Amino acid sequence: MTAVLPTLHSRQHPLSSSSEQLRVLQPESLAQAATPFEQSLDRAGLGPLRACGIEVVQINVGKLCNQPCKHCHVDAGPDRTEENMAPETFDHCFEAIRAIGWPEVDITGGAPELNPCFRPFVERVRAAGCPVTDRCNLTVLTLRSQRDLAGFLADHEVRVVASLPYFLSSRTDAQRGEGVFAKSIQGLRKLNRLGYGIAGSGLELDLVYNPTGAFLPPDQQALEADFRRELRRRHGVEFNALFAMTNMPISRYLEFLVRTGNYERYMGRLVSAFNPAAVRALMCRTMISVGWDGRLYDCDFNQMLGLEVGFGRPRHIKDFDPRALEERQIVTRQHCYGCTAGSGSSCGGATA
Repeated sequence: MTAVLPTLHSRQHPLSSSSEQLRVLQPESLAQAATPFEQSLDRAGLGPLRACGIEVVQINVGKLCNQPCKHCHVDAGPDRTEENMAPETFDHCFEAIRAIGWPEVDITGGAPELNPCFRPFVERVRAAGCPVTDRCNLTVLTLRSQRDLAGFLADHEVRVVASLPYFLSSRTDAQRGEGVFAKSIQGLRKLNRLGYGIAGSGLELDLVYNPTGAFLPPDQQALEADFRRELRRRHGVEFNALFAMTNMPISRYLEFLVRTGNYERYMGRLVSAFNPAAVRALMCRTMISVGWDGRLYDCDFNQMLGLEVGFGRPRHIKDFDPRALEERQIVTRQHCYGCTAGSGSSCGGATA
């Protein structure tokens, strides 16, 4: 499999630094100054943005991944072997989950399945009765070292949310690397054979679509119908739901926008498409995000920009206090327009 792009980290690219990304994302960095996100919230009578409980604990277990993709906001890849969650941090996560009262656990990466603690942790939280979501890139299911992964996920009734940029190989491979689409279909068929995506099985398989260029995603409902028809007709693949997510101007996608001269145009589209109705269901309002090193964030996007939970709240999982965090003020910057543009965007797709 040919990588689309080496990681920014491996190239020592300036945008591998979160501080450099935040500098580029400043409204003043645009030729025509954009409206600060906080100002748009205030005009809509929605600021400052606050959490309203913790229903989901999203745990980013590290940046190790078997493939690097053009749009990756994590800058994950095969070379990211150092930033991976340690066993004691998983223990702290479990204690935090217990303190909340056994919420949904959403595990992401990188390819989260490559962390050696992934399976023991899934077993532990499932035994406690927590619903678990695995954010899977599909190709990890085809690795020789992971040949029993799909069976493990099925045995523990883990919901699988799988990335698939498009139902055509050309567009998927252009974003994710040569041969990725074929391996993704192989992974989907393996899941289908176990019952994933099949009505009545109880095994949920959802797909995630990201645009392959500098534009916003189309209507989620229409896109889901297209994916369902084409994947079924061309490959005999079934799934439960499709989520359309906006590409966030972070890390490798930000580098793509800057390198291709699309940054100012794309940010203008996000700002002009700000939708107050999308704010009320933002994922950060009912989620806490945990980094591989145990640091706490309002969402995975803030995590990649180094924007820890603020305003005097606990900043590390070992100091977790649900009462101090469930109504916290959320840290916002210009990238937040990505979640509030058009129909909105979240880990569960459109929000409006």
